[in-house]
Amino acid sequence: MNAQKEDEKPVTLLKELCGADAALYSLLSYYLYATPLAAVSEEDLATLIEEAEESGNFRPAVDKAIFEGARNPSERERYIKVIQDLASKTIRATERAREEREKEGFSERAASLGRRIEDQRFIIERTEDILSVASKFYSEKLVERGEHVKREAREEARKEADREGRRIGELEKTGRNARRKARRKMGRAERREAKKRDRQEDLAAEERKEAREEKRREAEREELRIREMEETSRDARKKDRRGS
Repeated sequence: MNAQKEDEKPVTLLKELCGADAALYSLLSYYLYATPLAAVSEEDLATLIEEAEESGNFRPAVDKAIFEGARNPSERERYIKVIQDLASKTIRATERAREEREKEGFSERAASLGRRIEDQRFIIERTEDILSVASKFYSEKLVERGEHVKREAREEARKEADREGRRIGELEKTGRNARRKARRKMGRAERREAKKRDRQEDLAAEERKEAREEKRREAEREELRIREMEETSRDARKKDRRGS
């Protein structure tokens, strides 16, 4: 039963891109971000490298280099060298830290630093594969992010239209009540004319309400059309990834 459930789990984008390469998947599960625009530093790479060389923490610079390298395939070779250089510097910094932890008797901490060194060696050996997967991964994630932002904007526009519709409805109701109250003080002939005008206004209000309702229904149809286009585009990108 458990094996069957495991088979039914949807394949994640990263798993799809890494295929049977478990080692690559394991590393990139830690090094790639589903929300790169939020997770990767906005500082330029040169600044991050300079800060890393002062602090000994090269991770932000590595993240930035992978992200930029993924988005700039024409400069792939340059980013490969930058990432490998950063990984080498990370190894040296980590080896020094591991030696210090071993001297202090923190063997467990030293072991975890050893795993970090192995990760950096893997990065050096597989930089080209890492950037290849990262390019497809981040490309898809950025498209999804763009779709999400537009979807939120459309949803907010619909909510605003609903709020405006309710506001207009309340104003019209207030106006009807005020006219009804005013008619009580009118003479018969004047009241008759006022009722006629009010009926015309009520008809116009109904027409405006129906126009708003039709606009809302059209927005729902357009949203469905956009969702279908997004799904078709998503399937096409997935097919392209499998064919590449």
